Amino acid sequence: MSTNNPNTFNNDFYAPTDLFAAAADADERAGFITKTYLYLIGAVLSMVGLEVIYFNLLFSMEQATRIAGTMTNGFTWLIVLGLFMAVQWIADTWARNSANPVMQIAGLALYAVVASIVLFPLLTIALLVDQSGKVITSAGVATGGLFSLMTLAVFITRKDFSFLRTFLVFGGMAALGLVVISILFGFSLGPIFIYAMIALACGYILYDTSNVLHHYRIGQHAAASLALLASLFILFWYVLQLFLSSRE
Repeated sequence: MSTNNPNTFNNDFYAPTDLFAAAADADERAGFITKTYLYLIGAVLSMVGLEVIYFNLLFSMEQATRIAGTMTNGFTWLIVLGLFMAVQWIADTWARNSANPVMQIAGLALYAVVASIVLFPLLTIALLVDQSGKVITSAGVATGGLFSLMTLAVFITRKDFSFLRTFLVFGGMAALGLVVISILFGFSLGPIFIYAMIALACGYILYDTSNVLHHYRIGQHAAASLALLASLFILFWYVLQLFLSSRE
């Protein structure tokens, strides 16, 4: 699974000329933060809605299983992940386009749609393990709890976690390399890797949330939301894997 968070690698070529949120007055800063998290909630709900459509309107469970099997079959899964990373870069570029607010929203929407497609095979496996969907719900609640704890930690302490950037870049690259090797040679990375990825995703959330407070500019709420959504996606992916491994 790709661990690249767009906010970790891109610079501010597309940043607007307004004040950084940290330097803006209280009302502007509050408005920026509110928009960021409203956009994030909207993107998450859109992804949930898309998954409901996939499993209840478009595909039967038998069809979903065949599609998931095709998507995750060796080199095909590498292609899917490669395309996902490319789309993630495009979406982040759009979201940072200060000259076009519609393009910003389109970037966030693009990521949400493609991420829902990449998540489809894992959710199919989860439904095969537990047709009631409780394992998915439990993973979603656990992910929401971890995300909330990381968010509160940043908002309460007001600490700038930008110092995590180097660790996150190298950690993400190492994790991506391990994922590629595991796909090429057909072996499982095991529970220790899953725990490590959950810790890495929590690090991303701390980093991205502190960027919302300290390093984004007023008007960059779509880009900030996309960075948070990417981190939340990684966290849910590995939390769900952890729940599935406990079932096995």
